[in-house]
Amino acid sequence: MRIGILTSGGDCPGINATIRGICKTAIHHYQMEVVGIHNGFQGLITDETALITEESLSGLLGMGGTILGTSRENPFQKDDLMPGTDKPTLISKNIKKMGLDCLVCIGGNSTMATAAKMMEIGINTVTIPKTIDNDVWGTDYSFGFDSAVSIATEAIDRLHSTANSHRRVMVIEVMGHKAGWLALYSGLAGGGDIILLPEIPYDIHKIGNYIIDRFKKGKPYSIVVVGEGIKTKDRKRAATYIAEEIEYETGVETRETVLGYIQRGGSPTSFDRNLATMMGGHAAELIASGKFGRMVAVRGNRMLSVSLDEVAGKVKLVSPNNDYVKQGLRLGVCFG
Repeated sequence: MRIGILTSGGDCPGINATIRGICKTAIHHYQMEVVGIHNGFQGLITDETALITEESLSGLLGMGGTILGTSRENPFQKDDLMPGTDKPTLISKNIKKMGLDCLVCIGGNSTMATAAKMMEIGINTVTIPKTIDNDVWGTDYSFGFDSAVSIATEAIDRLHSTANSHRRVMVIEVMGHKAGWLALYSGLAGGGDIILLPEIPYDIHKIGNYIIDRFKKGKPYSIVVVGEGIKTKDRKRAATYIAEEIEYETGVETRETVLGYIQRGGSPTSFDRNLATMMGGHAAELIASGKFGRMVAVRGNRMLSVSLDEVAGKVKLVSPNNDYVKQGLRLGVCFG
């Protein structure tokens, strides 16, 4: 068999480990040919490809970024830069020209939706979820999440010492537009006093009272972890808005830190390297078995797959009844 592989959407730690896992399994175990498609779905339109050999995979396991490049191209959306171009038809022609039996797409929610549409037009597709937000429906974890949690946790750890030294409130903003998994996991791991998630409404007055009460109890500082997607007035950045409101409510000096793209860069953790390797191997197994239109997933300790029809258009959100939220409440963490 001859398969193509691409990476789409934002970069995150573990993509190269996944590419390695798929390709080494496909080439070594299943004797497949693998074609690397550059710059996401854009490469299928412009025919930017290169054959991947086992030798070219050396050194990828711990390397950040993606050797294939990425883009946010969606061939099923209208594009004013290419008016009159039927991109899905063009992609189908290019895939036939390449002689591909299956297309492997590594990406987040938008990539899953695009891959589902690829199946609808007759292109065999297998996908692997990639996101630091951990918000892809159907899988307990996506590679990249553990690495981002580790980075955010280290940043929170470092803020404790400066907050304590200056008797300040420190607000740290982590990624997560709709889902608060990263804020929840890093907030608990880093000992956050207040954790604000996009899924759980908050009352700024209660937050202010909570901080004042901590000071009364002899606790000289507070750490506030916020997901970037929480609701704010006037569309202000989450950390900026919360810091301003806390200082107004409490009179306590408050500073903000925004981690931004630092969370997405660098080498993956050992957990993500192993998860990426296992997911890549399972993707190759699905292809060899002719099981197309599937997304690789992990549930508990099991590696399995789910139909792209089930995944497309869904987002996995944090429930207020989540065990991590419940345990945070038992610890005295304020969720707003």
